[in-house]
Amino acid sequence: MDYQQEQAVAMLSRTPATLAALLRGLPDAWTQATEGPATWSAYDIVGHLLHGEEGDWLTRARIILEHGEERPFDAFNRTAMFDKYQGYSLDQLLTAFEQARAQNLAALRELDITPEKLALTGTHPALGRVTLSQLLASWVTHDLNHVGQIVEVLAHQYGDAVGPWRAYLAILTRPILTE
Repeated sequence: MDYQQEQAVAMLSRTPATLAALLRGLPDAWTQATEGPATWSAYDIVGHLLHGEEGDWLTRARIILEHGEERPFDAFNRTAMFDKYQGYSLDQLLTAFEQARAQNLAALRELDITPEKLALTGTHPALGRVTLSQLLASWVTHDLNHVGQIVEVLAHQYGDAVGPWRAYLAILTRPILTE
């Protein structure tokens, strides 16, 4: 499927409510748990998503639209949330993510993305030449990746408690995602 603005916005607009429904009000034993070293908790992932809303997706889209390949994207610190949001509650992160996403979707609509604009290119520091279409499609897929990661880290909290049913629960037998 090629990137379609309306379909992308429909998906992106659902992520904050999905995360709030899944995580809000859960005890820290669920939301702070990881799957081991170099893995993230649900709390960490929400912080990462918020950090991306504040300085990644729309920032890079604007760079493509205004500068093309002449100005490479700034590097994105994928783990900045560990310092940036230290001391925030999960509720604060969820609320801030919801607000930032709403602002970004409004800003995306204002960019009046056309098929011609989707073909414009920029320069990613690690990936090289990318299109606006690829960037925006990655935003959607990035959300889905991390929603899946949250579900997996939550499921793994009962990984031993399920006993022999583990054999029937693919979510517990897939390789663990790191970062």
